[in-house]
Amino acid sequence: MATTRYSKVIGAVNTGSFRISAMIMGINESGELQVLGSGHRASQGIKRGYVTDMAAATYAIRDAVERAEKNAGTSVQSVWIGCSGAGLNSEVSTVDIEIGGRRIEEEDIDHLLGAARDSLQPNGRMVLHAQPAHFTLDGAHGVANPKGLHAERLGVDVHVMLADGAPVRNLTEAVQNAHLEVEAVVAAPLAAGLACLSEEERDLGVAMVEIGGDVTNVAVYAGGMLLGLEALNFGSSDITDAIASAIGIRRFQAERLKCVAGSAISSPSDHREMVPIHGPGDDAVTAVARGADDNNRIARAELVSIVTGKLSGLSTEIHRALKGMGFSGANGGQVVLTGGGAELAGLADYMQSALGMPVRVGRPPSLTGLPEAHSTPGFATLAGLCLYAAEDPVDIRSIGPSYQQSFSYSGSKALSRVFRALKEYF
Repeated sequence: MATTRYSKVIGAVNTGSFRISAMIMGINESGELQVLGSGHRASQGIKRGYVTDMAAATYAIRDAVERAEKNAGTSVQSVWIGCSGAGLNSEVSTVDIEIGGRRIEEEDIDHLLGAARDSLQPNGRMVLHAQPAHFTLDGAHGVANPKGLHAERLGVDVHVMLADGAPVRNLTEAVQNAHLEVEAVVAAPLAAGLACLSEEERDLGVAMVEIGGDVTNVAVYAGGMLLGLEALNFGSSDITDAIASAIGIRRFQAERLKCVAGSAISSPSDHREMVPIHGPGDDAVTAVARGADDNNRIARAELVSIVTGKLSGLSTEIHRALKGMGFSGANGGQVVLTGGGAELAGLADYMQSALGMPVRVGRPPSLTGLPEAHSTPGFATLAGLCLYAAEDPVDIRSIGPSYQQSFSYSGSKALSRVFRALKEYF
């Protein structure tokens, strides 16, 4: 049997607060993608998207990558990293140049992208992405390729993703300490959006809510771009902690209870159904749950009540974030839940009722070789990192030397601070 030859092998690492996961993907000579191996382990040294213990984070990253390498039967020397903390911020701006009514040539497009690159001003922050999304002709949007068309002015919409420099450098260093080169740091919402949202959804307008262990990222897409992003300091571990605290049990028991019997939707049988606190391997744990019966069981209704109590606060914050980004009322639409927290039973129904918008759960696409255990919302960002790496979108910072060409910048004051002096940082 002939061995498949791969023109490119991609390694990706997603550093979450709950788990650190790694994936190795091959691109064969006909351009098809195949997952060669994946692996994960409990997170260490990462809290709310930030490295809190360098040695522990480095060990966990190395371990996750080695598990993926073992499954893949091959090793990787470099990886693409997902970043969900670090004060991520998404901005969109328009830069344009004078054309004077003549036909647009390739050189004009280069001039425009050079002007856009030179106008970047991170204002002391790190630019993770600066990607041209759409061209404009005399202010008209949605032009995919302006070459050969006539216009007075040629513009481009640029999507810029900013982050705090120190946390990104800590994350990069943790990976480098694990004897891996860093291909790029990718904003987790971009990766998750690539995995969970269709191109049409991203174009028409959609909200994506990625519920991680400690952080929930609320992102709004429209016109093919990530237009707004807000990180909420709430994750699925907050629900676990609430269960552990309310009934006086260990965190690992609370996590198991949440996954096995927890739900965001109550049912009439919940008061009659008794859920055991103890599980396999709990013999050494003798604590009896608060309010438990003689067999150390609690009513499922009590568990569901704790879960929905925490979800009420989360849904309020999600609604506030979406409203702040203009995604509500008549301007609202489809909401897609992803991340490990989206695996909670009944969550889509709960959020649909709480937000008053259609809600579905987003999972990774059906990639060849992707194991069923990693086809869940909790691994969407990891799969998206590989898809992002395979696509390797154009970044305006990678284009050639700047041109002496006049350009104007349109946007709010907040946006205008983003653009002007990238070279100080890169």
